[in-house]
Amino acid sequence: MALSAATNDASETTSTGFFALTLGAVGVVFGDIGTSPLYAFREALASASGGAHATRVMVLGVLSLILWALLIVVTAKYVLLLLRADNNGEGGTLSLMALGQRALGRRSRLLLVLGVVGASMFIGDSMITPAISVLSAVEGLKIATPALDHYVVPLTVLILMALFAVQSHGTAIVARAFGPVMLLWFGTLAVMGAVHITDDPSVLSAINPWYAAHFLANHGTIGLVTLGAVFLAVTGGEALYADLGHFGRRPIQTGWLALVLPALLINYFGQGALVLSHPSALENPFYRMVPESYVVPLVVLATAATVIASQAVITGAYSLISQAVQLGLLPRFEVRYTSETHAGQIYLPRVNALLLIGVMLLVLLFQTSSGLASAYGIAVSTTMVADGIMGFVVVWQLWHWRPLAAAALIVPLVAVDTMFFSANLLKLFEGAWVPLLFGIAMVVVIWTWRKGVSLLTIKTRRTEVPLTDLITSLEKRPPHVVKGTAVFLTGDPDYVPTALLHNLKHNKVLHEHNVILTIETAHTPRVSVADRVRMEKVSDKFSKVRLKFGFMESPNVPKALVAARKLGWEFDIMSTSFFVSRRSLKPAAKSGLPKWQNRLFIALSKSANDATDYFQIPTGRVVEVGTQVTI
Repeated sequence: MALSAATNDASETTSTGFFALTLGAVGVVFGDIGTSPLYAFREALASASGGAHATRVMVLGVLSLILWALLIVVTAKYVLLLLRADNNGEGGTLSLMALGQRALGRRSRLLLVLGVVGASMFIGDSMITPAISVLSAVEGLKIATPALDHYVVPLTVLILMALFAVQSHGTAIVARAFGPVMLLWFGTLAVMGAVHITDDPSVLSAINPWYAAHFLANHGTIGLVTLGAVFLAVTGGEALYADLGHFGRRPIQTGWLALVLPALLINYFGQGALVLSHPSALENPFYRMVPESYVVPLVVLATAATVIASQAVITGAYSLISQAVQLGLLPRFEVRYTSETHAGQIYLPRVNALLLIGVMLLVLLFQTSSGLASAYGIAVSTTMVADGIMGFVVVWQLWHWRPLAAAALIVPLVAVDTMFFSANLLKLFEGAWVPLLFGIAMVVVIWTWRKGVSLLTIKTRRTEVPLTDLITSLEKRPPHVVKGTAVFLTGDPDYVPTALLHNLKHNKVLHEHNVILTIETAHTPRVSVADRVRMEKVSDKFSKVRLKFGFMESPNVPKALVAARKLGWEFDIMSTSFFVSRRSLKPAAKSGLPKWQNRLFIALSKSANDATDYFQIPTGRVVEVGTQVTI
């Protein structure tokens, strides 16, 4: 993410550090949900009234739904419950999946599916959030000067293009301003709301959940459609959990409970009071809360806030894709590190380009934030349902609750998420198909990659030679031995790497020291230095080395091998050669995959980043051996 400050509760004890982390959390974690007042109440009330006059029952019903959605979905589920389900301090859908699998003590296909679906939908959210947030902010220009209506989309496109263009330079400088800007934003929200609550103080009666229940019970399908629009108020709630590792539980909880939640509720109730006293404000209640002379400054502040919200989900997408690659769910993507001090600040060029294309298409296709509102919600609600089910496994198996007690806690929360998911499905043909289609496409890509890698492993295993057999053969008929160390990368240390076989076959030499190197990804976000390296001496000339990295770590092989010196290996990069196999895949006459899926897997393999770059091995020390495999 834009700020990387992985902490635990022990490091949160100093007041200065705690305040800095809380301010950072306000700047990054709450960007998405913090800009929801721009459009959430407007869209929910428009759905309830059908664009006609909004009655008091409608206003109070919508406000009550928003209030209790924020309290149940965000506060109870994420802030108070899931923030405690940390995987070595890290959160997020894939962390929750890994935590659940660790709790079960085995790989679970259900948890894998839930994790993949949740992650895929989060990527869809990463496209929609920048589009709807920036559009809704810039639309305030129409309030100030209706003649500027035609410039809303072009200006939005320019802002978003500039945002994606600066990603390659890193976000450290901009990130420093995130906290103060968002602090000003939430303070402005609270002041705007407090001023207008006095327009009709009776709006505070919406605190009573009876108004929410009464509205849903008496409005049938319209009530369900409105519920889908109400969900716009809680989108971004999953970001609170995803950013757990960057700021820690207490700063996020404090920022939410002490500042963000009160500011949001005051602003929503202020919008409601304004509409009750001035029904014409329904067109855009947020910007109608200030005098016309203050609209342009508010547009500027809102645009800054929405850019920050967009930045948070963009960098969140980078982090999630990087985790997926480490977990073997996707091929290797090029990862660039934009900070020398914070490993979490990364840039993925290909992902950035795909997100930009997706965001531009959404803006040009829907044109307005109201149009995009129909597409928003389905992705986030799907992720929330997946998080809830995986949360049940963690509470039951890892926290050792009785099944009935765990169900009593989780089932009501999942039921609420499922209601929102069902409500958003009603908008399927109005735009909700966009993130759903993208999510399905991501699931297909991940499924194809995992299935293809599995088939490829089985196929290559048939022709591989056990390492012990090769060592025995070489001892009987030793080849010419040359000085230096050869490191052969492989996925299975018990079998001879293809590069080693080709080196013996074509060069007819063997190095005096040969290392069979395996790189593994742990089910934890990070691995301690003590557990990073494991070495096993097989013979005088052969050793097995296993490097283990957490799924949120950068796999730097040379740096990790330096740690092997403590185990007796005198590692010297200048006398070491790394042998890497480069496989060229060709479609087989009879493949274990359908034709379309086979072609997709081969295309994904070709698009994978070079292993040398991915594992940060100096190119001058690498020898690549090409092989051709049919699949």
